[in-house]
Amino acid sequence: MTATDPQLTAPAQGWCALSLLHDRIEAHLERALQSKHDLSTREYSLLDVLSRQHDGPGGHLQMKQVAEAVVLSQSATTRLVTRLEDRGLLSRYLCPTDRRGIYTNVSESGLKLLAEARPTNDAALREALDEAVKNPGLAPLVRAVEELGTPV
Repeated sequence: MTATDPQLTAPAQGWCALSLLHDRIEAHLERALQSKHDLSTREYSLLDVLSRQHDGPGGHLQMKQVAEAVVLSQSATTRLVTRLEDRGLLSRYLCPTDRRGIYTNVSESGLKLLAEARPTNDAALREALDEAVKNPGLAPLVRAVEELGTPV
């Protein structure tokens, strides 16, 4: 079945188109990030999410929140954090107010790699969207994605 299969309901067709767009973009990003920075899209996303943490109330994410932000199970997130920690891109430490809590910070080398990878990610995203907009079934979704990033 395709996104334009007449046997599908309109919501199902829309979901198929959205899934196709997501998969194409993610595959393009994956190739670019892997080839230039030895990072997967999940690793890039994790570094990006964690780099946005700050000191103060609610500034540091618990592992459950990190898992939700990168759309992985807690166990998969823990494995991902461990891989990046082994590469020296992250570090973990105990929460100073709750010894059961563990926080994760991006190391200096992780921040450097993220800064180097961000232009690659952005360029690959632009390339994937430019290619996808040529497909009439995906063009409305591409426009919607672009409009979501436009300040109101």
